[in-house]
Amino acid sequence: MAATLDLAELLDALDPQADLAHRHLWLIDLLRWIRGSGDSVPLALARVTLLLDALQQRPDARAKLQAWWQVLRSTVDATALLADYGFSTRSAFASELAERLRLKWLPGTPETTDASALFALVLCDAFDAQWISALDDATLTQLSELLQTSRLALNDGNCAWVPQVRQSSVSPWQATLLEALTFCTSQIRATGFSPELRLRMSVPALETAPFHVLDADVMALQAAFLASPQEHGPERQAALQQYLSRLEACRHAAASVYTHLDANGISVNLVFQLRQLRERVLRVRALLDCLLAANPPASTARLLAHLVLVGQARRSLRALIASNSSMLAAKVAERSSETGEHYITRTRAEYGAMLRDAAGGGAVMSLTTLLKFLVLSLGLSAFWSGFYASLNYALSFVLIQLLHWTVATKQPAMTAPAMAAKLKDLDAPGAVDSFVDEVTHLVRSQVAAVAGNLALVAPCVVLISAAFWFAWGKPMIDVKEAEHVLHSLTLLGPSALFAMLTGGLLFASSIIAGWVENWFVLHRLDSALRYNPKITDALGVERAGRWAQFMRDNISGLAANVSLGLMLGLIPAFAAFFGLGLEVRHVTLSTGQLAAAAATLGLAVLAQAAFWWCVVGIVVTAVLNVGVSFYFAFRLALRAHNIGGIDRSRIRTAIRARWRHAPLSFFLPAKEIIPTPPADDKEASHG
Repeated sequence: MAATLDLAELLDALDPQADLAHRHLWLIDLLRWIRGSGDSVPLALARVTLLLDALQQRPDARAKLQAWWQVLRSTVDATALLADYGFSTRSAFASELAERLRLKWLPGTPETTDASALFALVLCDAFDAQWISALDDATLTQLSELLQTSRLALNDGNCAWVPQVRQSSVSPWQATLLEALTFCTSQIRATGFSPELRLRMSVPALETAPFHVLDADVMALQAAFLASPQEHGPERQAALQQYLSRLEACRHAAASVYTHLDANGISVNLVFQLRQLRERVLRVRALLDCLLAANPPASTARLLAHLVLVGQARRSLRALIASNSSMLAAKVAERSSETGEHYITRTRAEYGAMLRDAAGGGAVMSLTTLLKFLVLSLGLSAFWSGFYASLNYALSFVLIQLLHWTVATKQPAMTAPAMAAKLKDLDAPGAVDSFVDEVTHLVRSQVAAVAGNLALVAPCVVLISAAFWFAWGKPMIDVKEAEHVLHSLTLLGPSALFAMLTGGLLFASSIIAGWVENWFVLHRLDSALRYNPKITDALGVERAGRWAQFMRDNISGLAANVSLGLMLGLIPAFAAFFGLGLEVRHVTLSTGQLAAAAATLGLAVLAQAAFWWCVVGIVVTAVLNVGVSFYFAFRLALRAHNIGGIDRSRIRTAIRARWRHAPLSFFLPAKEIIPTPPADDKEASHG
């Protein structure tokens, strides 16, 4: 049926005896006509009024609509809509993600008796919630009278679930609400009894056992609702309060699981189940409001508008990922923050230690540079060349970690969450100055790390090249390869773009590290390594304990280093398969390559403009490696900590003031207190 049909044509097309699909198509077209262009609530309300007026003037159309409504009610069960619409039928995050993709990509059919599927086709626009909410009481009363049907006696076969109270009757709508209430309560109870949640609830929550008697409470509420002729009779009020208090106890019991997750690692599936349970509780409250409301038409309209919004959220992939991964992001940021604190230097001694650790990392990276050129000289296929290069990078990074040295570009993704944590109490006295102190500490820590890496990687590569001369009469790389290095590392090429890509990979490795550590803690693998009988029999109790502690302390770093090495080596290989020509630009590796090229070409290279363009390119690579990685990690940390309303102008002003009054504080640790107006006593601790 065309969307351009007017009201008269719609009413003429109404046929209660039509087949299932065409009856539902008529409803879809009617709502499409009311919605119009979907940008004006007054126009939509005017169309509803026009529809009611037309039905008053055309008794035949009114009779057909009422007959059509009776057929719809008999073929489509609204209970499933009220109880289950917007909720996943699956308990796992991954399966729900797949289901939402199916809903997005595959069209639905109106040939259905599932009220939820039909509702998603009829009220498919968020605008529907706006005009439904805007309906006034007079219009809602007219709609209610139009669709009014006979009351449903308790001995009706459709109400076999109702308690044995034969002298009362309820309307079909009330019967549907009560049945939906029963379904929702059963789902809440089943979720509370699931072993994933039950084993993680607090001891007080388990002792009160609120989920055990929840079904009895809802049945008592139904009996009181049917037996009490008064809307606010004492029996009904007592049953209602008992049910609501039990429901609140169930919600608190489920919330106690969050404490366990916070201490023992986050599971996205568990968070998904907890959010589903919370939404079920909110749905129960909405059903009760509709059931006990003094103005049923208005409460029904509110419920329908709520279901429209729920349906929109149900199809949103972004909402699913954001809501269920926020706690995991917070945990990743928290663990990165703890690690990042070790990379921020605040004293001259720590600054010197950072230089030494970075110099050691630079020495190891010179060997990495040598092995990279050796892999390239083998002439392997793109995949195997990338694979062996990734092993080279990963093993080098792991060796640096085990030697307690550092690589400059690994720091930003860890230090950014530590910086974001300082913004939680930005309104506290002196908080802005304290944050600026942290900025200066971080910047000079990065400067020290980069300087330490580059200070040793370049001379070590030159020494290795000289050793090749003495041993085999040729440098590490030949002239052709050296000229290729100058051509590829120059700032005049795509080096800046590749450096940004590498910064993104550095950030991605920190996310992988946080996720792996959370997974390790969540599944208590450190305890398994320490106490599992098979492991202790193989390793011995003491050795198993040492391995458990080692893995607990180093799992994050190992995951970060291995994942980064694999990405640096394999992503260019996979990109080459698709003809993208992507490369990585890691500042320390690039410096080592440039030093190898200079050692081959000799002092004459200093007179070449290409060499100095490569030097500038390395500076830009360092800034982009550090900056891009820090930017993404800082944004993630801000979102994970729910930091909002930050006065960014105050922070920028304070940083500019520090730069004007003490620019060297961003590069070197001060011997005495840095004078920063306004004076802050807290700076004495950062001097």
